[in-house]
Amino acid sequence: MSGNTITQSALPTTTPRPAQAVRPALTPSHAARELGLKRGEFDLAVRLGCIRTLPDEGGGGRRVARTEIDRVRSETGFPDVLRERVKAVGTAEGAALMGVSAARFTRFARLGLIAPVKWYLNRYRAVVWLYLAEELRQFAASEDNARLLRGRTPEGLRAQLDAGVDLRARNWRGRHVGFLLRQTEDPWARAAAVASLLDPVQVAEIIEDPYERAYLNRFHPDQTAHGAPDSPAAHVAVRIMTAQDPDEISWLRSDLANAIEEAREHRPAPRPTPRGAETPRARPKPRPVEEQGSVEEPERSRRRFGWLRRRNL
Repeated sequence: MSGNTITQSALPTTTPRPAQAVRPALTPSHAARELGLKRGEFDLAVRLGCIRTLPDEGGGGRRVARTEIDRVRSETGFPDVLRERVKAVGTAEGAALMGVSAARFTRFARLGLIAPVKWYLNRYRAVVWLYLAEELRQFAASEDNARLLRGRTPEGLRAQLDAGVDLRARNWRGRHVGFLLRQTEDPWARAAAVASLLDPVQVAEIIEDPYERAYLNRFHPDQTAHGAPDSPAAHVAVRIMTAQDPDEISWLRSDLANAIEEAREHRPAPRPTPRGAETPRARPKPRPVEEQGSVEEPERSRRRFGWLRRRNL
């Protein structure tokens, strides 16, 4: 056996590894099943930032990367800790968690001391507010709130209740726009998120250009349908999703004005080409000398086919 043969047999043999296939991102429904969550729990986890999503390159909504599924699964206490983090309760269960009456719980919510995270319309078209159980427990555990939980409601707060204050919808809108802004870095989409909480008349007063408004509408966030258009349920939903208080409208208008300025600087809204304006045509490149024909070509042939060559330029 030759020395060369021995040397070659002693060398380790390595088999090239096949390239790892890129795992496709999952739809929200598929991701919820993978994580053992109900769809409502999954949606709330996304809104709270517990699960990160990414835009679908094909324009089919948002998706969840496989690496994000692996990250969530690797967290300590999964899935119980995640489920507890996104647990939403109504008035009766929330009052029981805090150890107060349902009436006192509702007063807390109306005063804005606790903020709803979700809402829906029941079959009687009444608004049902839902709150994070984790936040309610934290509120009840704070020593600063002990007097509110057990004692008489302070006079200043009672005066607000007597005046009809109800900050539940406003607090929900604040949470909602925060979620929309976290979902995108595009300036036009961020401006559309703010505009979605204002009445269209308010938006038109700030953005007078119709082409800019039309472009802004392309980025308008999807809204969950509540009944048929123009139905009583739909009107209730619009009222909840639209700013009502003068001070809330004021700061939203200010935010929209700033956001649209940033969007304009980032890229202008597209506009139609003015009538009569023609797009300048690119000048044809000169044909190389060797392609223009032989110098011995008869003059008659050059004149006969010259128009064809000019069309090919």
